[in-house]
Amino acid sequence: MDRSKVQRRPKYDGDESPPPDFDGGDEDHGAVEVSGGDQTPFAGGKVRRKASRYREHRGDYLHVSSRPGLMRILEKQGDTSILFADKVLKFTGSGKMKRRIFILTDFAIYLIDPETEAMTRRIALAAVEKMCLSKLSDNFFAIIIPTEYDLFMASTRKTELVQVMVDVTKSASDYELEVLLSNRFEYNASASLVKEVSFEESEGGIKTKFLWK
Repeated sequence: MDRSKVQRRPKYDGDESPPPDFDGGDEDHGAVEVSGGDQTPFAGGKVRRKASRYREHRGDYLHVSSRPGLMRILEKQGDTSILFADKVLKFTGSGKMKRRIFILTDFAIYLIDPETEAMTRRIALAAVEKMCLSKLSDNFFAIIIPTEYDLFMASTRKTELVQVMVDVTKSASDYELEVLLSNRFEYNASASLVKEVSFEESEGGIKTKFLWK
């Protein structure tokens, strides 16, 4: 699906360090290896941490069913099948980072303010076109939603989150969610702002750069 974009001269936004670890994160940020074989959705094209490759996945890391405030949000939407739940960092159009609770059901994505337990956004899975990730060992990903503005976030459990997104889309519809692996991609940070983000390895970690378009 194409979307109209107002193209402007790109300008350099400088380097941005990877976000801090989240509460409860357990990824190994050291040893890495190139995945191989037929592992989906990465299919051998992404550098993955050993911890993310071999970790046992359990889905709901926040015990949502035992939190009445969160359950009320889901029940109000008639949506209580929790496939994945964890804390993430969401990047705003201005580049600020906000902590959010990310809940994935078989119908929608929910973003919730962890302090107030108020829903800040609900995205129907049918509206998601693809996910964009770098080929490097980092926590960043973008969810592309042609009819709305996109999401650019970071999660210490990104591998599991992406896999669950692919699985639920495949089981609930007649198409497979596209996962784009590239060290440079664009996303709509707001209704009128397109950003290009690039990733490169540097001493001590992954360096990200943002361009406004």
